[in-house]
Amino acid sequence: MKKIEHLGIAVRDLEQSNDLYSKLLGKKPYKEESVESEGVKTSFFKIGASKIELLEASNPDSPIAKFIEKRGEGIHHIAFDVKDIQAEMERLKAEGFRLLNETPKRGADNKLVCFVHPKSAGGVLIELCQEREE
Repeated sequence: MKKIEHLGIAVRDLEQSNDLYSKLLGKKPYKEESVESEGVKTSFFKIGASKIELLEASNPDSPIAKFIEKRGEGIHHIAFDVKDIQAEMERLKAEGFRLLNETPKRGADNKLVCFVHPKSAGGVLIELCQEREE
């Protein structure tokens, strides 16, 4: 793992949260996009070498909608930048971690992603991110 890539924050209203974080951080998000496979709308703020990702559910069955219903708004996951996501997935499986997907999938911000189940990671949802090559 190379660095913390971003912190994911679950929000009820992306537009309202973009306003709040724009005021807090003194800048606007550099990117907004939808990830249909995850049922989310996202926006990203760059802070030094790291990012903050705001996530709003785009449908009531999405993992973000369920998270907010259970826990309310707040930190949803920590994402780590990795050089080789497939090798990192194999390493973590060998160490006994439970992965939520068996193969990397397309995520937001031009990334391949894989999630590690919070029950095998001390209660924290972990996301592995690798830059996609076009």
